[in-house]
Amino acid sequence: MQLLTLLQFPCGVQAPALDVVGALMPLGVAVAESGNTSPGLLVAVFQAAILGLVQGITEFLPISSTAHLIIVRDVFGWHQEKYFVDAIQFGSVIAVVMYFWKDLQQIVGGAWSAFQRQEWHREEWKIAVGIAVGTLPALILGFIFKDVIPESPLVIAIVSIVMALLLGLAEKIGSRKRGFASLEIKDGMLVGLGQSLALVPGVSRSGSTLTTALFLGLERQTAARFSFLLGIPTLTLATLYQARKAFGNFDSLIPLLVGMVSTFIFSYLAIAWLLRYLQRHSNWIFVWYRLGFGAVLLLAIAFGWRTLS
Repeated sequence: MQLLTLLQFPCGVQAPALDVVGALMPLGVAVAESGNTSPGLLVAVFQAAILGLVQGITEFLPISSTAHLIIVRDVFGWHQEKYFVDAIQFGSVIAVVMYFWKDLQQIVGGAWSAFQRQEWHREEWKIAVGIAVGTLPALILGFIFKDVIPESPLVIAIVSIVMALLLGLAEKIGSRKRGFASLEIKDGMLVGLGQSLALVPGVSRSGSTLTTALFLGLERQTAARFSFLLGIPTLTLATLYQARKAFGNFDSLIPLLVGMVSTFIFSYLAIAWLLRYLQRHSNWIFVWYRLGFGAVLLLAIAFGWRTLS
């Protein structure tokens, strides 16, 4: 499956076409069939690299990284601790910060200048405050309701279908006439509320924020860009909190580093690809994918697949 074609990075470096999943799938099946629940270092490194690939590709596409990580681990019978899987997500944090570094510098610098001069109408000030305000709902609700909803295939399947329908509705009725310069503080608050839906396994943080932004009338690329920027504080804080155990476990340090590097590479590629894709295309490919993903899970459950390993 060639998901990522030739991409042009902002700095001008080109990334070659990738068909990694197809090449590595036989090896992953062999590992799963070996029945080794305490993998050696090489196996642990391989599994971390694959999980990083899955995390990187799915974190910033509106298809839910949590759902795919859970399903991949269950299909292959891998038994990593949850904090380990959460920790490799730090590669996604580094990738999104690096990709939007110039934007972040401009927003922070402009917001500080606006604060000093009391220029509350400035674009950078409204975006910065919008991001700050939009971060609060996910942090507060995440602290209150963390781990309340089970990470089960049934929940993931139902949520995937519901979110696909909402994204399709947003594509259908959203005006898509508002650019980045039209962003207001209230947009940050509303998109932030949408982001808090990602506390439900299978929702997709990027999917919920992108859907909310489209309902607010933002252009597709503006919606995706604002979704990424608004998600940086939440993604960073959530990753550091959830993965604090992993960084003190020296036994898994090498696989952890490999997983983070893999996550960083594929996260960066996914961000670059999505922003270019949305310049000329709609989100319907993700709508149909999520509908199919949810339907396949429901069929699997109907035929006897009940619990996660």
